[in-house]
Amino acid sequence: MPEMPEMETYRRLLVPRVLNRTIVDAEVNRPKSVNVPVETFRSAVRNKTIVGVERIAKQLVFRLDDGLNLIVHLMLGGWMFFGTEADRPDRTIQVRLRFGAESLYFINLRLGHLRLISEQEVQYIRAKYGPDPFDPSLDDKRLHGLLSKRRTALKTALIDQSILAGIGNCYSDEMCYAAQLLPSRPCPSLSLQECGRLLSAMREVLSDAVRQGGYMDHPLFAGDGLTGGYSCLVYDRAGEACFRCGAPIVVETVLKRKTYYCMNCQR
Repeated sequence: MPEMPEMETYRRLLVPRVLNRTIVDAEVNRPKSVNVPVETFRSAVRNKTIVGVERIAKQLVFRLDDGLNLIVHLMLGGWMFFGTEADRPDRTIQVRLRFGAESLYFINLRLGHLRLISEQEVQYIRAKYGPDPFDPSLDDKRLHGLLSKRRTALKTALIDQSILAGIGNCYSDEMCYAAQLLPSRPCPSLSLQECGRLLSAMREVLSDAVRQGGYMDHPLFAGDGLTGGYSCLVYDRAGEACFRCGAPIVVETVLKRKTYYCMNCQR
């Protein structure tokens, strides 16, 4: 599932391609992928101009010039592609926004969706999330306060969107590894110093992932050399050697999720 780095990569790459461009038409091949009747959706977005692209946690918001918004949550397996009909992948397209010769394709939205919502609904969605990892108000004391109240494992808290926005299964393991903390650590056992180390690791891991285009291997456009450039240090490396100490990476289940860590150098 795309997490904060993947969606931030999409946002940064899409801004120069769709900002201030007008949606000529829309095509919906799977009505369940949108939240209103297909003709209502098409009528609402046709001839509207995209005036902003924002990220809320793992979602992107396309702001339209009439005050309405399109919000996409790709969920498990969803991805996007921008380009011409000749360039587009040979995959089933659930929704397509046309910009003349080029289109933004939404692919594999079996669990994901593209919803037409008001500004009030955008703010309601935003309020459901905890702070973004790069929120300037998030410091070690605030992070310690958020985690110390939770009687759960650290991994469980990190992927809880009401605590912190945008972190999922992959990057929670990566940041625990960078901070040398076990994902199974009970949250109340974390000291203020460890929370400071975790916050630094969190921002370092996410910054590196965004800079390298995240871990998804679906290019956004023909010739996209950025998307999918991030290589995980611990996630999905069960049995391989730890880059820090050489011990084998272990995989266990925490709250029904595969969790990867080094038993030797994570405490």
